[in-house]
Amino acid sequence: MARRSKSRIGMGVMVLVTAWPGWASAVTLDFRQAVDLALRQNPDLQAVQSQIAQAKAGVAQADGARLPKITATAGATRTNDPLNVFGIKLAQRQATFNDFGAGQFNPAVPGALNIAPDNLNYPGAVNNFNTRLEAQIPLYTGGKLHGYMQQARAMLMAAQLGDQAARQQITAQTLQAYDGVYTARAFEGVAAKALEAAHSQVRTVENLYKQGVVIKSDLLSAEVHLEDVRLQKQQAADMEARAMDGLHVVLGAPLTEAIELGPEVKVSMPAGTPDGWIGQALDHNPQIRALRQQIEAARGKVEVARADLYPQVGALARFDTNDPTPGFSAHSYTVGAQLTWTLFDGGVARQGVDQAVAARMRMQAKLRAAENQLGMQIQDSYRKALDADRQLATRKLAVQQTEEAARIVTKRYANGVGTLLELQGAQAQLDKARADLLLARNQINLDRAALRLALGQLTPDGVEVASSVPPGGASDGPEPVAPATITPIAQP
Repeated sequence: MARRSKSRIGMGVMVLVTAWPGWASAVTLDFRQAVDLALRQNPDLQAVQSQIAQAKAGVAQADGARLPKITATAGATRTNDPLNVFGIKLAQRQATFNDFGAGQFNPAVPGALNIAPDNLNYPGAVNNFNTRLEAQIPLYTGGKLHGYMQQARAMLMAAQLGDQAARQQITAQTLQAYDGVYTARAFEGVAAKALEAAHSQVRTVENLYKQGVVIKSDLLSAEVHLEDVRLQKQQAADMEARAMDGLHVVLGAPLTEAIELGPEVKVSMPAGTPDGWIGQALDHNPQIRALRQQIEAARGKVEVARADLYPQVGALARFDTNDPTPGFSAHSYTVGAQLTWTLFDGGVARQGVDQAVAARMRMQAKLRAAENQLGMQIQDSYRKALDADRQLATRKLAVQQTEEAARIVTKRYANGVGTLLELQGAQAQLDKARADLLLARNQINLDRAALRLALGQLTPDGVEVASSVPPGGASDGPEPVAPATITPIAQP
């Protein structure tokens, strides 16, 4: 049943991606669909995919370097250079005694051996059509080919782990944008309640003014306050529009396309405790694992550099044809092996090895720093998540208290006991308390997402549908943080 559900979601996302440019009306996306869409269209992830393709090509290139290199060539030559003419005739199997000037040789003539033969020194031009098939294969490279393969495979693994890290980063960005839209809408709800209260204040002050209980300045002050709240309401609406624009950017969607969001979401706490999380994160965090693969690539680079200190052995096999006209009549072959060993190069190869070793040591230091930073990040994210839960409870209580305070002050003012300044101050405190509650609820998701991201397990599976929350009102919020026993975290 779960597979069918996932299949339907996947088909739905494909339909959305295909039909995106032509949407005529708003399409509803829940959080999982939004993540799927972002992973398909986000330009940052597309750049990472290009790096993976580049790394795969590098592996194939390193693997191909161990195979024979076969080349085929064809060429045509016309020359009257004496040396080349004689060589071409030999290659064509057409050399004769007369090519040595035998017709000019007369033993009876004194000094006949000193006569320069014209046929040899001033030959006529000849044509040659050459075809060649040649194969070269490395027999021993001092470990260079193995180093190239080690480097290429490690870079591929690093690119694939970078893809995992990028996917989780995009998931975090999608969560922040998705949840940001709901937070902005909740702020708009708070502003709507504030506007309703401001209208009520104006009506109350207006009635008291007509009864002669308050002066004209109170009515004017209430009307000015009403306009200020209307401005805040518009600012809240602009905040929602900016949040929706941010979601479009994360999804890689045109800003003009209308999107409706599915239900609100909340991020659950991972199982375990910080002590267990650090070890798990070092094993599963894709950025840490990618750094380890980069160190493996650096080791391969050291091996490649060290290979220049050793001899290189290769073999060759060649088949040639040479003819005065296009054809394949005069055949020849060549086979052989060659050993090359640089005995002195002024220390260039040795310095290359030292440079590669230093680069590897730099990567190892970078890994240690990243591991330490990750441990601190996990501890900090956990403390922030606990603090966010405590803040939520405090903010809920603050809303309840300020609501009661505002009710009492409003009643006192209506009875002619309090002042307008007290009334507006109480309402401002209530508005702030409601806004702080929204921020606390949003911060819980952000802190828990940061913790899961550090653990390398920020996926839609750790994000649940939240219960409906009235804008600006109190709610139970996400479940309190209560670490359970440590359980293994599956590798993403």
